[in-house]
Amino acid sequence: MSGGTSKRRANLGAAMALAFLAACGGPSEPALDALTAQQIFERGERQLETGKPDDAAFSFGEIERLYPYSEFAQRGLIMQAFAYHRDEDYPNSRAAAQRYLDFYPAEEDAPYAAYLLALSYYDQIDEIGRDQGLTFQALQSLRQVIEQYPDSEYARTSVLKFDLAFDHLAAKEMEIGRYYLKRGHYGAAASRFRIVVEDFQTTTHTAEALHRLVETYLALGLVEEAQTAGAILGHNYRSSDWYASSFALLNGRDLPAEARGDNWLASIYRQVVRGEWL
Repeated sequence: MSGGTSKRRANLGAAMALAFLAACGGPSEPALDALTAQQIFERGERQLETGKPDDAAFSFGEIERLYPYSEFAQRGLIMQAFAYHRDEDYPNSRAAAQRYLDFYPAEEDAPYAAYLLALSYYDQIDEIGRDQGLTFQALQSLRQVIEQYPDSEYARTSVLKFDLAFDHLAAKEMEIGRYYLKRGHYGAAASRFRIVVEDFQTTTHTAEALHRLVETYLALGLVEEAQTAGAILGHNYRSSDWYASSFALLNGRDLPAEARGDNWLASIYRQVVRGEWL
């Protein structure tokens, strides 16, 4: 065998070995227990940057196990909560964030840990039909961020998300109320719309809820309640399409939109005209 042929085969073998290593992801990285806390932290950061949040969460968690008293253990814990959240592993993100708050309640990243905990609920309530327990838990957690860390950069964002979550609960009540209304279950429908008017009056659904009360109370023969709902609607949302629809319903029966009787809506109307509601 000539020397040239042997050299070509040696080069081919080396190329195949390199290709095999590349296919396998290159040379294996050293075990985490062979690294310093800082090196593990930096590996976790690289894993986040390369779209491997689950691997990053594991790496950050290993710092706490291997170097529990190092400064990187504290930093790794908040990063683990973030990595789990990035991976949409909300229960583990919440657990890591809560652990941070338990161990480091006065540290600089405590507001962010509380915010991540709240997000672990909030980011799961994008569908009206989903379990509303998540929305209540999100509201409670967001309120804690707002009240415990009012000067943090996360407080204002939490206020915005709180309002959206609150609106989400009202939307659920409206959805159920419309369901009952469509099927002629007027009493059940009125109960849902009343909840929106009484408990969610700062949301975007109040005007429609008042109009739906006009509809349901007229269907039930509760004329004074319907007129009073129309009066409140006219006082607060006169330029809305909902008021125009309610006015047409009432006017079609020669009924003025004015407060009548001594019902729960009349009480609200008296508060409205005194400027104590909405």
